[in-house]
Amino acid sequence: MTARPSSPRAVAAGIDRDAVIAGPTLPWNSGVVEGHVNRIKMIKHQMSGRIGFQLLRKRVLLA
Repeated sequence: MTARPSSPRAVAAGIDRDAVIAGPTLPWNSGVVEGHVNRIKMIKHQMSGRIGFQLLRKRVLLA
């Protein structure tokens, strides 16, 4: 059985209109935060299978 694609109206009904308008009009963004998250994920990926959270925490704090 295949999944039925959502209609454009169903997708549009779930979108927060205020958020769509605020995105391009407000002067701030989450770019800096996303950069930190990306860096932490890269460190975590490099350390996969190693000692665990304590070592990951040290690497993030010392980086």
